[in-house]
Amino acid sequence: MQDNYLAKWLNDELTDAELAEFKKSEAYETYKKIKESSSKLASPDFDMDKAWNAIEQHKTVETPKVFVLSPFKKFLRVAAVIAVLLTASFFYLSTLNESFSTSYAENKSITLPDNSEVILNADSELTFSEKKWDSNRNVDLNGEAYFKVAKGEKFTVKTSQGLVTVLGTQFNVENRKEYFEVTCFEGLVSVTINGEETKLPAGNSILNIAGTSTMSKAPVNGEPSWLSNESSFESIPLHYVIDELQRQYNIDITTENIDTAQLFTGTFSNENLELALKSISVPLQIKFNLDGNKVLFYAEKAP
Repeated sequence: MQDNYLAKWLNDELTDAELAEFKKSEAYETYKKIKESSSKLASPDFDMDKAWNAIEQHKTVETPKVFVLSPFKKFLRVAAVIAVLLTASFFYLSTLNESFSTSYAENKSITLPDNSEVILNADSELTFSEKKWDSNRNVDLNGEAYFKVAKGEKFTVKTSQGLVTVLGTQFNVENRKEYFEVTCFEGLVSVTINGEETKLPAGNSILNIAGTSTMSKAPVNGEPSWLSNESSFESIPLHYVIDELQRQYNIDITTENIDTAQLFTGTFSNENLELALKSISVPLQIKFNLDGNKVLFYAEKAP
């Protein structure tokens, strides 16, 4: 590749033949990614003509030689563009986060840089900065995840409804709309909701629904039921149960003549839809109709 191909490429001056040759070079993909990433960032305004005029005004009149400056001026312009590209790309790439997500009816296992393990439940997202991980073990969670945290410095799970902080332990966090639950299975976790901190030892769970928090017991050295392909609930409003059923099976559920605020205690299978529907309908004495990926829950008196 000729040395001036980069400058001509930045100025859109390459011929078709030169462009084809430039694309074959090993450096082309790198330059392309830098150019694409830097285009997303705003760079400070720089008036090259104004700066050049300032230089001209300070030139001494005693200079005996005359130089043709336009090629050098063009070189400075290209150099400035390259400098902006490299600087902008450095800051852009250094702030990129690792992101993992799951769709409906999907789970995913993730290994963090310190070998901590995370399992994402359906319809969830986890992000963190790998570059800052050694000094900042922070993750952002939207949805539900089970954590096995390697011992070390403080580990923090940030959600829209609360903050969970540990040093090394096993716990589950669920962050859904107006639903936030943290269950500690091993060690000790600190949970902060609306500025109020709660120490949660192993075998305990804290649940906040629509701003109201309650405590309950959980199995010590256990794990959340969804890791065993079951979803369990204890005195949870039915509409949250229905939301979870939709996530696990990627189905569309509607209700008719049913109080979805009534509390449900029970378990449904995440692997057998027919069985799951019966596990919900029988205890509540309601009916269901399954048509493809659509489900209707209805009271017996409904047509």
